[in-house]
Formats: sequence, C-alpha cells, structure tokens
Amino acid sequence: MTDEMRIGLIVSVPLLLQLSGLLFAVGMDSSVGTVHKRILVAIQLMNVSMIVQNFGEYAVGYSGISVLLLTIVRIYSYIACPIIVVLFIYLIRKKSRFRWVSWTLVGVDAIIYLTALFSDVAFRVSANNQFYRGPLGYTCFIISLLLLIQFTYYSIKECYRVKRLETIIPPWCVLIILGSVLLDLFFPMRVISYLTIGMVSCSVLYYIWFHLQLVQKHKQALLVEQRIQIMMTQIQPHFLYNTLSTIQALCRIDPEKASDVTEKFGTYLRQNLDSLGQPNLIPIEKELEHTKLYAEIEMIRFPNIVVEYDIQDDRFLIPALIIQPLVENAIRHGVRIRDEGRVVVSTRKVADRHEIVIKDNGKGFDATEPPKTDGSHIGINNVRERVTSMCKGTMTVESKPDEGTTITIRIPVDPSKQKGVR
Repeated sequence: MTDEMRIGLIVSVPLLLQLSGLLFAVGMDSSVGTVHKRILVAIQLMNVSMIVQNFGEYAVGYSGISVLLLTIVRIYSYIACPIIVVLFIYLIRKKSRFRWVSWTLVGVDAIIYLTALFSDVAFRVSANNQFYRGPLGYTCFIISLLLLIQFTYYSIKECYRVKRLETIIPPWCVLIILGSVLLDLFFPMRVISYLTIGMVSCSVLYYIWFHLQLVQKHKQALLVEQRIQIMMTQIQPHFLYNTLSTIQALCRIDPEKASDVTEKFGTYLRQNLDSLGQPNLIPIEKELEHTKLYAEIEMIRFPNIVVEYDIQDDRFLIPALIIQPLVENAIRHGVRIRDEGRVVVSTRKVADRHEIVIKDNGKGFDATEPPKTDGSHIGINNVRERVTSMCKGTMTVESKPDEGTTITIRIPVDPSKQKGVR
C-alpha cells in the first residue's frame, strides 16, 4: 500500500463514518417527509460513490490495468458532481418550474463527458494513464458553477424570507464547494479529492440546517395550536347559552327580532370558528364586522349598554380575534354593572403607527396589582402576545377602579414588520 493510499484511508474513514451516521439519522428522523428523506439519502449515497470513485481512480491509474476503465471512472466523477448540486437545490426548492433547466444542464454535462469513450473533445487518457483535458474539458466546472449560482439564488431568497441566523448555512455550503474546486485545481490530492471532502461536509451542514427548519416549523405549529386552544376559551359557554335563551324568549314575544338575532348569532359563530384557524393577518374591517355582530347581540341582551365606533383608519392588517375579545371583556367585566354602560372602539393613524383603542366606563381595576388568572387576563395576555409576535406591535392597558379601562394597541405602519402580509 502506497503512502498516498494510506493518507486516503485516513481521510476517507471519518468521511464514511459521518455519512453512515447521517444516513441513520435521516432514516430515524420522523420529522423529515418522504420526498426530502429520499433526496437526503440520495445525496449521501452519491457521496459514498464519490469516495469509492476517488479510490478506484487512484487504484486503476496506479496499477495501469486499463485505460478504458480509468476513463469510465473519470467520466462518472464529472457526471456525479452536478447531480449532487441539483439534489441540494431540491432540498430548498422541492417544487420549481425551472427544474428542467437544472436537469438539462446535467444531461448536457453527461453527454459531453461520455464522448470520452470515443473522442478527445472532453478529455482523454493516454496509454501510460496520463490525463489530457480536451476543448470541452471544463464543461463540468462551468455547469456546476451555473447550478451553484441557482443554488445561491434560492439560498439568498430563503435567507431573506426566514431571516434567521441558521440560514447562512446554505450560502456557506456554496463557499465550501467553490473552495474545494479551487483546491483540486491548484493543489490536488492523489486519492481523496477536496471536492469529495467538501461535499460530505456540506451534506452534514445541510442536514443540520434542514432539521432546524423542520424544528422551527414544528414550533410554529405548536404555537398556532396553543393560540387556538386559548382562543377557544374566549368563546364563552355562558354567552352561547344566554344568547340561545334570549332567542327562545324572543320567539314568543318578537319572532321577527328572534330571527334577526339567530342570523347574527349564526354568522358570529361561523366567523369565530373561521378566525381560529387563521394564521395570517386579516383586514381590520373583517375584525370590526365580527366585533359588531357580537356587540349587537349583547346590546339586545343588555339594553343598558351601548358599543360605539369611531373608525378613522381602516386600511391595515391585524391578527384575527384581537378586538372582539377585548370588547367582550369590557362588557362582561366592566360596563354591565352600569346603568349606562359604554364601550367605544376607535382607530386612527398616528405618524408611523396605527392605533386601536377600546375604552369603557366600567368598574375598572387597579393596574398596579398583580394580574388575576381569570379568563379576562388570559384573553388580554393572548391578544398582547399575538400583537407582538405577528405585528411587532404593542398593547398597553390603563385602568382605574370605578372609572373604567382603556386598552391601546399600536401597530407599526411599515408592512415589512408584519408577518403574514400578502
């Protein structure tokens, strides 16, 4: 065994251990979908084949067994590299209308290097196993560079969309591959190529990045589920029961009004359930419409209260179910005790922000005391959390006992600070 072969084994054993561990991790990772799992497995198998190819090329070239065999081994290396890059692209953009461009480039690359079996256009191997590059001998490098540019474009686009630190991994992989190619061109190793080492390293880094993406999506799904569970508590059973009782009573004394309340109640329930599954921001007009339905039903049940609106700004987006729960809290925990209970919902645009104000003349509370763990404060905290996370906005609560409560929501005008805007 030559010294070069020993060095190749020392380098390749850790690479093979990494790939075997990565294959096991991918196979056991239930968060990875079937299609992505197949792509990841294909990348690892291609990397294994490149290690075998590197050893095969060295062994055949050193022994001088066959010029044809050495040519075939060389052809495989030139065809395999662009395929691996395309598989990396698939992990970022599984669905792309330009995928045919990538595979066309791979096909052109394969055709050109297969000509080495009968032509010197790409390269040739002499009788003494010397390698000579032909006029199209750099096709693999050019096509791989074009694919890397496409890969870089998708990577940068993903970085801009996600805006998280781990998104630097795909561009970093591009730099590793480019650096490996340059090292192979100017400082080649005899057995294992720098490109093979770079591809294995990128595979490990790429799986880490891909798994972080899946973990983030899972966390977001859990947050959505938690928000839905919290918002479900805001559909108060007592409101449903009392409204049905009101409708029942109206059926005897005012059937026409009973029909009107039933229609509003049905629309309210449908909109409420639709809002529970709404992950994006919605126009404020839609939320105000939902709030008005709720308020109209409550004003029928409680003639002593009135809900008024002063809408000066209605051209922005907000999370679903943030105004209606606050109006509900104002009625349930504040103005119902008043002979003339009053809730005012107002909106306006102030400089660089939109403001939503819900003000009531209810019983109020001492804002300096620790918040209670009842449904009202859970609802307020849920609204505040969604305003902060989805809009980068703020919510303040001002209240005094026996004077009332004022809740102010401030949302930045800059649309880039609002997640979910389309």
